[in-house]
Amino acid sequence: MDRYLLAGLVLAAYGLFCAVIFRRHAARNRPVAAGEGILVVYATQTGFAEELARRTVAGLLDAGQKAWVEAIDRLDAARLSGLDRALFIVSTTGEGDAPDHAAGFVRKVMGAGAALSGLRYGLLALGDRDYTGFCAFGHALDGWLRRQGAQPLFDLVEVDDGDAGALRHWQHHLGQIAGHVHLADWTPPDYQEWVLSERRHLNQGSPGGPVFHLRLTPPAGVPAQWQAGDIAEIGPCNPPDAVAAALIAAGGERAETREGVTRPLSRWLSETILPDGREPLPHREYSIASLPGDGTLDLVVRRVAGPDGRLGLGSGWLTRHAAVGGPVRLRLRRNAVFHPPPDDRPLILIGNGTGIAGLRAHLKARAAAGWGRNWLLFGERTAAHDSLFADELSDWQAAGVLERLDLAFSRDGDRPVYVQHLLAAAGDQVVQWVADGAAIYVCGSLEGMAGGVHAVLTELLGPETLEELAAARRYCRDVY
Repeated sequence: MDRYLLAGLVLAAYGLFCAVIFRRHAARNRPVAAGEGILVVYATQTGFAEELARRTVAGLLDAGQKAWVEAIDRLDAARLSGLDRALFIVSTTGEGDAPDHAAGFVRKVMGAGAALSGLRYGLLALGDRDYTGFCAFGHALDGWLRRQGAQPLFDLVEVDDGDAGALRHWQHHLGQIAGHVHLADWTPPDYQEWVLSERRHLNQGSPGGPVFHLRLTPPAGVPAQWQAGDIAEIGPCNPPDAVAAALIAAGGERAETREGVTRPLSRWLSETILPDGREPLPHREYSIASLPGDGTLDLVVRRVAGPDGRLGLGSGWLTRHAAVGGPVRLRLRRNAVFHPPPDDRPLILIGNGTGIAGLRAHLKARAAAGWGRNWLLFGERTAAHDSLFADELSDWQAAGVLERLDLAFSRDGDRPVYVQHLLAAAGDQVVQWVADGAAIYVCGSLEGMAGGVHAVLTELLGPETLEELAAARRYCRDVY
């Protein structure tokens, strides 16, 4: 009798397991109703884009989001126009062509038009720089979506031959759109231990969050090379108890391993503690504010706190918990889409807040090359407390590196003035600089600033011209 009971329990458990697997598979693949969640669309030639799409859906589901996956050939204009959010993961094949199964979508949907003003989207473009038309289908799809009125959640992410750093950047964006949750890296960065040599509070008394200038020195004997526009991937490390409390407070009760398997957070924590008792966390990305010739890698970090007062895992670690003189786990990531122009063409630099980091590196590069005709438009809160790197900017003006400097302080005066207002007021000069061959670089917050700047540039230059500038790498953004 006991054997029959045991056999029945085994069968029941197996049936329950199968039901759970079936429901999860069905949830990831069932059609999406308008406004219901995030649709993840793939266009693939070899299967890699589909694999990444399914991993993307798995991460979003584990973060508590509703998400589904579909092949691009199952979509039409009506379906797209009914969506609130969509993520596209698309390959380019041959010499810049769409994958075979996407041909119908290209001909029937992209060849016509769609009313997509209610759609917000992200796009991961897969390609190989050894071929002409690198990521061409991804760029074509991105341009088409924008022309139909869709709004990007973030700038297109290019992946060269499966580059792990670019895929981590995609995961960084996923965490942001999923509600600033902390998704474990698919492939953790190969960090080196740098030394935090200096941490300086830049905006004491500011009505905004505290901003810090950090300086890090590389490991002894290890040459560190990067360009203006590149990114530092930082691996925060906090004591396990503090990490667990912060993650659970943020809703992260489960964690995903690099193999894509989810497990209870407590087990994940116990398996990933470093020998010295610190807890490595998913990476954080910061624009580099210096050049190798400076001798240090500089960051500009605003300390972020949630409604309950808990500090952000990355910014809290760097601005409070990391010891000056102690180690910081860091990896350099090439960010070719924000590298400087190869010549002395005029440069219009636009940004706000901690976006000064990326713009500062570009100004340093221009100063080192002896190239003037640079124009900086920058916004912060108050002139009295938030004039970041004011002495450097003044020196660059005196030396002829900065031909023009326009500053907006939103909390000064009777009504807020933002950097996009400065841009609009100087519209005629912007048009003239662009006619003279200027490139436009934007660095800072995606919400508010970057969208406002894009709208003004569209009004001044026209959408087609702005699209042409982007294709020619004369309109570049590092926004977050």
